[in-house]
Amino acid sequence: QVQLVESGGGSVESGGSLRLSCAASGITVGSYSMGWFRQPPGKEREGVAGIDTEGWTNYHDSVKGRFTISQDNAKNTLYLEMDSLKSEDTAVYYCAAVFRRLDLRSLLRHQAYHHWGRGTQVAVSS
Repeated sequence: QVQLVESGGGSVESGGSLRLSCAASGITVGSYSMGWFRQPPGKEREGVAGIDTEGWTNYHDSVKGRFTISQDNAKNTLYLEMDSLKSEDTAVYYCAAVFRRLDLRSLLRHQAYHHWGRGTQVAVSS
């Protein structure tokens, strides 16, 4: 059974930091393209960051220089380090995986992914 479980969300002040984790089971993260997506209230899901099977990454322009995606293959866990948080980052954040090497553009397309976590809430106060 494939399972992706996000953790690390919570409430933070503008300018603060959070690190989200996605613990995977039933897959090996090093063999999957992995991504972080978010859904702000009242808006559609959007790609935040992705990492392909060779470690290449892509980020949404709005988070470049502030967020970092990484994975620890020994722990089978994906991370999203979020710094300099803004109120606009408030959203439910989802972890996703697919057993393919995605091109960089597709890393940020939710339609490209097959497996999803249930999400973790991030609330950034202004």
